[in-house]
Amino acid sequence: MENMLKNIKIVILAFTAGIAGAWVFQQFSEKELVPGTDEVHLMESPRYQVGYLDVPRETVNNPVSFVEASERSTPSVVFIKNFSGTDQRRYSIFDYFFGTGPNQRVSTGSGVIISNDGYIITNNHVVDRAETIEVVHQKRTYPAKLIGTDKNTDIAVLKVETENLPAIKLGSSRNLKIGEWVIAVGNPFNLTSTVTAGIVSAKERQINILGGEFPLESFIQTDAPINPGNSGGALVNIQGELVGINTAILSRTGSYTGYGFAVPVDIAMKIANDLIKFGEVQKAIPGVEVVEITPELAEEMGIETLDGVIITHVVRGGAGDKAGLQRNDVITGIENIDITGKGSFEEVLSYYYPGDNIRIHFQRKNENKSAQIALQNLEGGIGIIKREYFSSNILGAQLEAVNALEKDRLGIDFGIKITGMTRGYLRDLGLNNGFVITQVNGEPAKNPEEVGKYLEKFSGRLRLEGVSPNGQPFMQSYNVR
Repeated sequence: MENMLKNIKIVILAFTAGIAGAWVFQQFSEKELVPGTDEVHLMESPRYQVGYLDVPRETVNNPVSFVEASERSTPSVVFIKNFSGTDQRRYSIFDYFFGTGPNQRVSTGSGVIISNDGYIITNNHVVDRAETIEVVHQKRTYPAKLIGTDKNTDIAVLKVETENLPAIKLGSSRNLKIGEWVIAVGNPFNLTSTVTAGIVSAKERQINILGGEFPLESFIQTDAPINPGNSGGALVNIQGELVGINTAILSRTGSYTGYGFAVPVDIAMKIANDLIKFGEVQKAIPGVEVVEITPELAEEMGIETLDGVIITHVVRGGAGDKAGLQRNDVITGIENIDITGKGSFEEVLSYYYPGDNIRIHFQRKNENKSAQIALQNLEGGIGIIKREYFSSNILGAQLEAVNALEKDRLGIDFGIKITGMTRGYLRDLGLNNGFVITQVNGEPAKNPEEVGKYLEKFSGRLRLEGVSPNGQPFMQSYNVR
């Protein structure tokens, strides 16, 4: 019995000593980890809580306050009004007879101030077909001038004549991480200065919604609620810096149902700067057409990777042709950036200008190769271009000269393309957007202004030759009065 009591005492003493030793070790350890403090702060540990998520400290941006981010960004977001439908020159006497004459329409959206002297970036579809545009900022209304648009990225630039506007601070979409907090700022349902929060769900998304000749889709996908009226507004990071221009939603109802999409700010600002400086986007062309690599294509072609893009066509005499690229080559990188798909391929190219030299990494029959390419402009040269346009209310369209890639695709040496069609003369002739006129009454169609003015004044027997949007040749004669 005595031995049992003795053993119990020993156990109790050992247990007590162990606790005391652990306590002393803990005190000295804490003093070493946090010198000069009396207690350990959670913020000083390697990881800490943000909401319900356990996030590595180094990946969390400061400040972590949605309030601060909202205060920094909302003053730079404007309300845009698009007035259309009142231009009588776009309507004929038949429209009045059938009751479809001028009837003013007002559509709205958002925009972001990018300079103190009044330049504003928004979506092309926000200002599409506008006859007049107004910008509302902090209860003041300004008439706005349309500087330029780009259907390929759905970006447009406006200018209001005032000074000392609060330009938004620019962030970087290239450095934006999946899972990072973002805030959408805009005017959904005409509710001005609305903010919603979410995270970056994905990058380099292609959803096949953009028009234009060379649609550039590499969207930031977010679950921050975006609704009608948010278009053209700001997607900002937690520091209140612009990282994207809100553009689209994935919805069957027309309202937010889960995901929104934004044009990355690095792309949007390059487009905006081009429109402001040159009046035209300076697109750099590698002279190749590409497609995504699917498991089926990879198996069929014996390709060992699903990353990259496959070359399906090489433009004759283009940059890729001169550099020795071939059909079925797999492009895997540009400079030091890996290409994961068509979205990343187009995004990387969008940062360059005609004349820039880049190194493209590719595989040919699973053998790694590289080539130096001098990027070209849409005319096949390497300089800055300003495309020729002729707009006509009488014709109800915009005429423009076809570029080098279109000439190659259609197999023609020249031509004038019909774009931006509304009610007017050309529509009455049965023509549509995308038709390319190559001959007018037997004469070559090369200059948009000359062709446009000739058609505006001509009466009599008119013969047009050209190519339809699907590549089929056409020839049609009309009696014009």
